[in-house]
Amino acid sequence: MTPIRHLSPNFGPRRDGARPGLIVLHYTAMTSAHAALERLCDPLAEVSAHYLICETGTLWQMVDEGQRAWHAGAGQWGAITDVNSHSIGIELANTGDHPFPEPQMATLERLLPGIMARWSIPPAGVIGHSDMAPGRKCDPGPRFDWLRLERMGLAGRRGYDAGPGDVPADLFRQLARDAGFTAPVDDETLLAAVRLRYRPQATGPLAPEDFTPLGHSALWT
Repeated sequence: MTPIRHLSPNFGPRRDGARPGLIVLHYTAMTSAHAALERLCDPLAEVSAHYLICETGTLWQMVDEGQRAWHAGAGQWGAITDVNSHSIGIELANTGDHPFPEPQMATLERLLPGIMARWSIPPAGVIGHSDMAPGRKCDPGPRFDWLRLERMGLAGRRGYDAGPGDVPADLFRQLARDAGFTAPVDDETLLAAVRLRYRPQATGPLAPEDFTPLGHSALWT
């Protein structure tokens, strides 16, 4: 697919020869896609992303994939601390409190396979902003349909079978770290971030179901 090019001045070279190994999904939290486009291309704002997808499915490209866009900010995923240098950023026009429209999701599903193929990014490398910046960011939020992407092989989901009553916090933290949630946050913030990604409607203390999405092997070393 061919995006509309609307280039932003807010980018730079990827540091230390880094290549994209992650795709970070965001919502814009702005009133319209065009307002977001203006901000992402405003040199005074000093923010950008590689792509922006409108609610109607229109796709803009603001930064070439080989360049470092300024979308992720402070955070960490696995051993990666400069997420901007190691990622492609995709903004979805959404205020964060309503579902993502079908045309928008359809465009995302057409965009992702090409990026993943060009940079050899596995499904597990497609993450949310909240995954790498838990407690600081909450996008793409609880209304985003991660399961839809997982079913298409466009996002990763790992499995762990926790037995009845098997809810040790230290094991949960280790499994979350192995899955990539390595940002230095407290247990409550970590649980909230994992739930935002996999169980957005869950509440209450750590439960066996919270272990289900998490796997054993450290993929980001």
